Amino acid sequence: MDSVQDWPADKLNALRVGQRLVAEVSASGTGRRAFVDITPVVTPGDAQAGREGWKRADRARTIRLQHWEYDAEGIGGLDYDVGAVLVRSASVVGEGELAATLEAWGLHAGRFRYPWETDDPR
Repeated sequence: MDSVQDWPADKLNALRVGQRLVAEVSASGTGRRAFVDITPVVTPGDAQAGREGWKRADRARTIRLQHWEYDAEGIGGLDYDVGAVLVRSASVVGEGELAATLEAWGLHAGRFRYPWETDDPR
C-alpha cells in the first residue's frame, strides 16, 4: 500500500495545500486515452487563506478521485469532453483513505504529476 512515505515530498505537500494531481492510465482501446485525477476539495478555510494570500495545509482534507477516458483525437481541443466517459470516482477523507483507494485501483503515488506535466484536458 502507498503510504505517506511513498509520495514524493513535493506532490504530498501539493495535495495538502489543495493542488490537483494527474496520472495517465491505460485506456480501454485504440484511439482512447485515460487519466486519473486527484482533486483536493476546497473548503471555506482554504478560501479564507487564499483571500489572505496564503495556502492552508490539511492532512485530513477530503479528496475526490476521478478516472476519465477520452477520445484521443479530441484531447487538444475545446471539445475534449465529447465522447468522454467517467469510468469511476471516489471521495476519500485523509491520506490513509487516499492510499487505500489508490491501492484498490492499482495505482502508485509515483505515477502522479502536476496537471501541466500531462496531456490531461481538464
